[in-house]
Amino acid sequence: MTSVDTPDPGALRPQLPSPLQEIEDDRFTGRGLRLLLKRDDLIHPELVGNKWRKLVPNIEAAAGRALVTFGGAYSNHLRATAAAGRLLGIPTVGVVRGQELADRPLNPSLARCTADGMRLHFIDRATYRRKDDPETLGAVLRAARAEDAYVVPEGGSNTAAVHGCRALGTELRDHADVVALACGTGGTLAGLTAGLGPRQRALGVSVLKGGFLTSDVQALQERAFGGRRGAWSVDDRFHFGGYARTTPALDAFAEDFGHRHGLPVERLYVAKLLYGLVALADEGAFPRGTTVAAVVTGRPFPEGKGRS
Repeated sequence: MTSVDTPDPGALRPQLPSPLQEIEDDRFTGRGLRLLLKRDDLIHPELVGNKWRKLVPNIEAAAGRALVTFGGAYSNHLRATAAAGRLLGIPTVGVVRGQELADRPLNPSLARCTADGMRLHFIDRATYRRKDDPETLGAVLRAARAEDAYVVPEGGSNTAAVHGCRALGTELRDHADVVALACGTGGTLAGLTAGLGPRQRALGVSVLKGGFLTSDVQALQERAFGGRRGAWSVDDRFHFGGYARTTPALDAFAEDFGHRHGLPVERLYVAKLLYGLVALADEGAFPRGTTVAAVVTGRPFPEGKGRS
């Protein structure tokens, strides 16, 4: 694949630091708690939230090379990578999970990727599960004609991304006792905890089923910093059935939260985070006087989908 001159990520024009918004919600104030929303969804109109924080360090590391990355049929990460490619003039390739999708009309998310110039390459699910194996990855890159491209992992979580997300913790220093966010691949949690102050702790609400996220975050921190950084934990109870799953109860909660606070709530990540925080407050998990900052890492797409 061709490369371009090293692009200037500043052309993406981020709004940083992202706003910190206090909201009044009796499910928190009634228990003596403050709830803040860290509005990372406002960083950039197309590279939303943690996607900007994770992608820009990888774009800098790519140094003008084409980008190849991975995701499912409704991947926010694929959309963000494609948008970055269009804005910066970088060729992009998206390796999509599900060979069967190649013979179907593109859904709105994948259609947006191609409209932004991303070339899609579909692979079967068994191969996709082995994509981190070097031999399998090499075969996939050859088949996708992307041998010389810079590889960004699924969800964008690697050492470069972890260092990029450290700034999120720095922006929240001294503003909250607990910083909470929804987690898929763990890169944002791994990074932000390294930027928090010594008296702050981070809480990851896993949107995946399986209970493996703690070890993934630990591994990311070891690669990025040489060991565990900051005080953090993961709660695995609020995934609502697993990756990219929702339920009527979660939809109703998101609608109600949005109505209360004038904030459209993205279902697959942000809604699970906020639901989990309400449940934890009800359980008495936070002492009275605690300030909780919830990181809003995404927003709903017009077609109602969006997955990492």
